[in-house]
Amino acid sequence: MFELGPEKLLMLLLICLVIFGGKRIPEIGGAIGKGIREFKRGVSDIGESVNQPMEPVRHDVTVPESRDEGGPEPKRLQ
Repeated sequence: MFELGPEKLLMLLLICLVIFGGKRIPEIGGAIGKGIREFKRGVSDIGESVNQPMEPVRHDVTVPESRDEGGPEPKRLQ
């Protein structure tokens, strides 16, 4: 489907050299590498948080008292 052979890779590098110039290519490569590292770190952090045990469920929850103060009936939509 999409093959990246040596000819296509060389053409891609040549186009990048023409568009960005020789001085900016290392900066762009560093930024791309940093972005990939941060993405991988984020994915691994998500994986670690999924594998951590959950906090136990609290069973000491109290039910609030009813606040029936005898106020007016709520309006009904027609």
